Amino acid sequence: MEAKEPNLAKNVLGEPLVSCSNKPMTGFFRDGCCNSCAEDMGMHTICSQVDATFLQFSQSRGNDLSTPRPEFEFPGLKPGNRWCLCLPRWLEALKAGCAPPVYLDGTHSSVLQYVQLDVLKQYAVQDN
Repeated sequence: MEAKEPNLAKNVLGEPLVSCSNKPMTGFFRDGCCNSCAEDMGMHTICSQVDATFLQFSQSRGNDLSTPRPEFEFPGLKPGNRWCLCLPRWLEALKAGCAPPVYLDGTHSSVLQYVQLDVLKQYAVQDN
């Protein structure tokens, strides 16, 4: 698997894709960015700030993101962590009324094939 250089990938605003999180390290390629490739069946392309409601929702759907999994070098997520979420899970949470906030600058442009920018902007948060 070879990731695109982060400075070549674009975000949903048409600008260079920026890192989503290095603590914890996120992304399909574990490079901090929400880049993707054909092997990324989950489409880890939406940079979100997870909250307790979303973490509970994800766990109820069979994907426990809170429990550390040292064998996969996964620390477990806590409310407030940024993470490159699987786009289908975020869409599922959106329909259920519990989609977590989105960082537009860290969300891959490919998301626009599935979600309108106006919808993403409704969930957008900015860096402080």
